Amino acid sequence: MNKDIRAILEAVQAGNLSADEAMHKLKILPFEDIGFAKVDLHRPLRQGIAEVIYGAGKTPEQILDIIEVMQKNGQATVLITKLTQKTADVLQKSFGKKLDYHAEAKIGILGELPRPDGLGKIIVATGGTSDIPVAEEAALTAEVLGNEVTRLYDVGVAGLHRLLAHLDEIMNAAVIIAIAGMEGALASVIGGLVDCPVIAVPTSVGYGASFNGLSALLSMLNSCASGVSVVNIDNGFGAGYLASLINHMEAKSK
Repeated sequence: MNKDIRAILEAVQAGNLSADEAMHKLKILPFEDIGFAKVDLHRPLRQGIAEVIYGAGKTPEQILDIIEVMQKNGQATVLITKLTQKTADVLQKSFGKKLDYHAEAKIGILGELPRPDGLGKIIVATGGTSDIPVAEEAALTAEVLGNEVTRLYDVGVAGLHRLLAHLDEIMNAAVIIAIAGMEGALASVIGGLVDCPVIAVPTSVGYGASFNGLSALLSMLNSCASGVSVVNIDNGFGAGYLASLINHMEAKSK
């Protein structure tokens, strides 16, 4: 990969390739094919964020091979989502304390967290304590992607005063991730209070008629508060990723 990049840069230096043509070539340089996976080495160039390993359904050996390719090509921090304790135990035999495993969120982080360089703070708020596993997936994802995160847990509408006690924090946030099961009302309440984007995450928490998060999903999709977007049920990773993109928009333009 490095030889290919050098050849492109030398062509630009020699005047045989324009800067725009070089950028196009860099964006489509090949991935590394390791048989069972094709590791996308140029995702940081195209999207600004390196590839993340989805741990569910992968063997520890497959994850180890993917990590090896990533590290060989200069990826300093590797994020692994939906990582079970059993698989994490196997990985820690290879990496020891270098692999920081968060059992509640089923997140594994290999390498140091980057210095936060987003525009402001991302707030992760939950309706209840039972939503924390999804919230931690969102919060840790955002931190791995270079954001400062504030956690406000158990501030749902069953006791609205708990949320209102943090008005200063939520009104100064750059992005808010609102995570709730049951009827999913938290996102609309927060959306009606703030002037920043709100990312709603329905969770599968709730009694029978919540239909494993479907009720919360439909409530959030039908929110009367403007500026609320919705990701899939229990998709903390997707919310953290999107929040990071929003929180880095001005830095990207500069």
